[in-house]
Amino acid sequence: MEQLLHYVWKHKLFPLRELRTSDGMTVEVIDPGLQNRDAGPDFFNAKVRIGGTLWVGNVEIHRKASDWYLHGHDRDSRYDSVILHVAEVIDAEVRNAGGRPVTQLRLEIPTSVSAHYEQLLATDGYPPCHEVVPGLSRLTVHAWMAALQTERLEQKTTAIRQRVEQCGGSWEDAYFMTLARNYGFGINGDVFEQWARHVPLSAVGHHRDDLFQIEAVFMGQAGLLEMEAVPDYYRAEALREGYFTKLRKEYDYLSRKFALTPMDFRLWRFLRLRPQNFPHIRISQLATLYHQQKTGLSQLVACETVEQLKELLSSNVTPYWETHYTFGSTSSKSEKRLSYGSLNLLMINTAIPMLFAYGRHRSEEALCERAFNLLEQLPPENNHIIRMWQQVGLVVQNAGDTQALIQLKKEYCDRKDCLRCRIGYEYLKRR
Repeated sequence: MEQLLHYVWKHKLFPLRELRTSDGMTVEVIDPGLQNRDAGPDFFNAKVRIGGTLWVGNVEIHRKASDWYLHGHDRDSRYDSVILHVAEVIDAEVRNAGGRPVTQLRLEIPTSVSAHYEQLLATDGYPPCHEVVPGLSRLTVHAWMAALQTERLEQKTTAIRQRVEQCGGSWEDAYFMTLARNYGFGINGDVFEQWARHVPLSAVGHHRDDLFQIEAVFMGQAGLLEMEAVPDYYRAEALREGYFTKLRKEYDYLSRKFALTPMDFRLWRFLRLRPQNFPHIRISQLATLYHQQKTGLSQLVACETVEQLKELLSSNVTPYWETHYTFGSTSSKSEKRLSYGSLNLLMINTAIPMLFAYGRHRSEEALCERAFNLLEQLPPENNHIIRMWQQVGLVVQNAGDTQALIQLKKEYCDRKDCLRCRIGYEYLKRR
């Protein structure tokens, strides 16, 4: 497998014997070079001693030597700088575009590396590398977790920048969209993001001092004020109570004023959803948050501590929803504030990534550093991914660790991308 051959060369996991070229000269790999994932030779600026002479240049790797011709390298001047052609099977002599022969090295993948790699790919148990985890040094684990944590924040930054583009360059609107998405807490995340795109904040801002009007626009744009959105068995009670009708009437007026079009209410998911996560409750909480002017990016940037973030993101519902979960469906009275766990998730998935992304945008390292510090101050998340890693021996101390482990599972383990994983490296290099 050519990919594994690249890995063996990159990490110098060579067979326990002297390396020699196809014409018998000894080969000492001093520096395998910098791996190139774009067009051109596979490794740049390698340092290799061949037959006593030190060569500095590029290295090309194929499973079979004849692939050199198959890929057209004999007609491509970019490969004239190749000082060594590495192949698992030498089935042809190779020449560059200038007609000069290229030195070749037959490189076998060590049996142990090949066997361990097959084990990683074939094992159904998760994670397949669990055997080496307890023996990893603290330095190895810490360095990998730190890299994964940064990688996850960078990935979220990319998503936020895409929202900024969708919002015509407005970071304020992109923040509201990110906040709304994470108010969906997974199941309705995509729908909440779509809903946020339907909410014209520039128009709603004219009525920011009137919570009722804000809730009317928020509920109306979600499609939840359509008569069909209320189940038949609650419709009569919803109409009798009057709040649904009042909101609907106000939305009719505002939708004409601002030329609003509601989204399809059928997009919202209720199945296997706890009542406190129903869209009605989350939208009412967002309306309150917006009314209190706590959804602005400047307010977020001003927060320097976890406690300040919690205060900023804390919200409750309007009076009607204290005794309802949907229109016409009554419940025991409660302020229905965000739980401690929900607030932590909003900080982890919304506030902290937004601080990091905005810090990157403004080239303000202090904001990026604050994001990392806040993650380390938050308690670890508790879900099946984290519990699994704890069971195999990884110590989890804070939310930064749990974000790193979620990144490890989703971007490496689930994709069987063990060749990019440092734990996978420890597993593969065992003799």
